Amino acid sequence: MSKTFKKIISVFSIALLGGVAAVGVDHFYILKENKWAAESNIRNPLPVKFAGLTTPVAESAINFVSAAQKTVPAVVNIKSKVEVQDTRGNSMWDYMYGNQRQNMIQGMVTGSGVVVSNDGYIVTNNHVIEDAGSIEVTLSDRHTYTAKVIGKDPETDLALLKIDATNLPYIEYGNSDETQVGQWVLAVGNPYNLTSTVTAGIISAKGRNIDILPNNPSKNIYPIESYLQTDAAVNPGNSGGALVNTDGQLVGINSAIASNTGSYTGYSFAIPVNLVRKVVADLLQYGTVQRAFLGVTIRTVDADIAKTAGLSSTSGIYVDALTPNGAAENAGIKEGDVIMKVGDQDVNDVASLEEQIARMRPGDKVNISVIRDNKSVEIPVLLRNVDGNTNKVAAAESPTSLNALGASFSEASKEELQKLGLNNGVKVVELQQGKLRQIGIQEGFIITKVDHQSVSSATDIEKILKNKTGGILVEGIYPNGTRAYYAFGA
Repeated sequence: MSKTFKKIISVFSIALLGGVAAVGVDHFYILKENKWAAESNIRNPLPVKFAGLTTPVAESAINFVSAAQKTVPAVVNIKSKVEVQDTRGNSMWDYMYGNQRQNMIQGMVTGSGVVVSNDGYIVTNNHVIEDAGSIEVTLSDRHTYTAKVIGKDPETDLALLKIDATNLPYIEYGNSDETQVGQWVLAVGNPYNLTSTVTAGIISAKGRNIDILPNNPSKNIYPIESYLQTDAAVNPGNSGGALVNTDGQLVGINSAIASNTGSYTGYSFAIPVNLVRKVVADLLQYGTVQRAFLGVTIRTVDADIAKTAGLSSTSGIYVDALTPNGAAENAGIKEGDVIMKVGDQDVNDVASLEEQIARMRPGDKVNISVIRDNKSVEIPVLLRNVDGNTNKVAAAESPTSLNALGASFSEASKEELQKLGLNNGVKVVELQQGKLRQIGIQEGFIITKVDHQSVSSATDIEKILKNKTGGILVEGIYPNGTRAYYAFGA
């Protein structure tokens, strides 16, 4: 056998052994891998994946810069100057004459407002300007104006102001019905006087009733609470500011927080913009809000109501009772009906129903969808006002009218004037609910001056107060000789 042939045999043998070894090693690892996979499938019988982000998120989807740029210039700072009673005094004086010295001291309420038109109309909360003697509005560019109150609505906690300015940046209305739980929103305002502050959060819930507004049916006060709840940080000073979507559209007016500290602790509430639009329109057109009433006593359907009433679900609003000759009764709605829709809008709780009706006016017609005997029935309803008719309600008396003062007057007699050393005066004969009672004036008080002008008759007072804005000072004397000074806002 030649040497060359031996070399070939050797090379071939080595190659063959190497191949067998490689196959054996590979087979070993395949078996080991299959065994690990089998054991893994036993421990994890369901498909599992790492919780990593598999698709990139576009930056524009979570970018609030554009919305902030659109809205910050249209949110203003509001300072309301108020007069408050200083109850500190001489206890001996109070013992002898009673607490008749109503010393007034200057106070300040601060909040925010939203410019809703380029000619200077501003929406804010009623509680920001409710008792204001004068209202100062500061724009984001630091220009300052004195605002006039166009109208107020305590039942929704909204107010409309006007400043003498043009070409202002303003925020466009959005549609609060289209907002969804989980949707991103921004709160724009002036918390703690930190101007032009923007915070972000999501809509946490809709149709929240937090029982924060006064409720007094005996005085025809029926609050409307159907708030958008958010987790955007809102603090004192944010009241009246804007809640906007990521397109920079107004979806709510920030109004309240749920807190046991007085500062933000996770929950804030905004009035939905669709209700805001209606209130603003009414204040502009009528000077007061036109409130429609359905004329029902209702409860949100829960498991207990569903069981007692034999309902097949816990959806809707249960009609407990009907107002005699009210809109619902006249239309054919019955006790035990379950209201499901107002027009095309689904309603599933009392707050959402009240909000939908509050957007309408007396005389409006709306279809109410109810479930009756497990069947859906659509009932056309003609809505009415609080008095049970379809008339529009007239605006309330001016805050400076004699009726609003809540008093009847007579000229002080010559004997009274002489005894007190006076040349003129108007005597407060009787007090009802009104401005004078609110600020502490008592019957028998003789008014000598209003805003530093002498008065001798009720007509003199009326002339001075006509078209008056800002704070009003009332001076006078009691029959026992005690001089007193009072002030209130127009």
